[in-house]
Amino acid sequence: MSITAIRGFNDILPGQTGLWRQIEQTAWSIFRAYGFGEIRLPIVEKTELFLRSIGETTDIVEKEMYTFPDRHGDMMTLRPEGTAPAVRAFVEHKLYTAPVTKLYYTGPMFRYERPQKGRYRQFYQIGAEVLGDESPRADAEALSMLMKFFATLKVKGASLQINSLGDANCRPAYKEKLYNYLKGKAGELCENCLRRIETNPLRALDCKAADCIEATKEAPSLVDSLCEGCAAHFDRVKYFLRLYGIDPLVNPRMVRGLDYYTRTTFEITADTGLGSQNAVAAGGRYDRLVEELGGPATPCFGFAIGMERLALLLEGEQALAAPLTVFIALGDEAEKKGVELVSAWRGAGIRVVEEFSAGGLKTRMKRADRLGADFAVILGENELNEGVVTVKDMKQARQDTVAWDKVASIIAGAGH
Repeated sequence: MSITAIRGFNDILPGQTGLWRQIEQTAWSIFRAYGFGEIRLPIVEKTELFLRSIGETTDIVEKEMYTFPDRHGDMMTLRPEGTAPAVRAFVEHKLYTAPVTKLYYTGPMFRYERPQKGRYRQFYQIGAEVLGDESPRADAEALSMLMKFFATLKVKGASLQINSLGDANCRPAYKEKLYNYLKGKAGELCENCLRRIETNPLRALDCKAADCIEATKEAPSLVDSLCEGCAAHFDRVKYFLRLYGIDPLVNPRMVRGLDYYTRTTFEITADTGLGSQNAVAAGGRYDRLVEELGGPATPCFGFAIGMERLALLLEGEQALAAPLTVFIALGDEAEKKGVELVSAWRGAGIRVVEEFSAGGLKTRMKRADRLGADFAVILGENELNEGVVTVKDMKQARQDTVAWDKVASIIAGAGH
């Protein structure tokens, strides 16, 4: 019986990890320039953390979490998202003693969803959180940083959509208004939305079922129901975004799937080739979550980037990995010198694989070709005596005689 990966748990192979590394390094470079520090979070958290933060009526908690008892009977969950663990760490380690804390993280998340292209049950995110800043400019700056990240990666067609979900002053009245509207449309709603409207009617606006989209087309808009404070905050977010050269699209139907959001919420979409599943980043403001998890009242803003979708979007458009070089030494003396030369080339950043197999040059060149080598570097008796090697460009089918100390610069230059 063959052994295969669990459905929905995806291997990321060596041909893909170069692109993933490039995405992560771009995030590290840009986020650091904006004052963010990296945090490494555990994969497993107490289930209560997600029940209190995400919301017990959300699809994530009701259907998608990987939850299990440990040996003491305590309920544990593989993290389905990163914000709640980041806030838990912020509270537990009293990071709130600083006026503002900026954190970012990368790693796997887990949700029991239907596997499909670009979506897996173990999936990876890059997330960032700004904790302790209530200014609308903090929202706009984080969004501008995110748009710069996508621009640096040359993501085509990245578009920012924003909305405001109000706060405790204006959202209750709007929820009642929306509830009454949805009750009048009960016969047109799916089973999930019929259940949701009794606990959180806003979730009906986020439903992707065609009948529900049609039934809620004329639903009252939350943007039109904002209190004075929330309306002013939203206007300032849009104002600062325009200062950053970003013209956002206001989408009043965007409510997101987590209960902790307040005021600003957003999605960044791109032409992913995945149809309606075209969001590559999303997030928003969550001003109550730190307090609800036992910390002081702390205004916050955060987001997450979906790595799988972003990698799919960028495949074939990014710089290739550094050229792979196969070194072939012919004879004992060449092998001795080869140890010194290969060490020097690797020290200069060249990817070198030594070909140790038996056989003649023709056989070993065939193996180099099967390895996908960009170059083959050959050192035989004649080359050894002259202080040179033969460098064969495997893609261009040409070769040159090169001095030992020039090999690294020639191969590195061919990779640019």
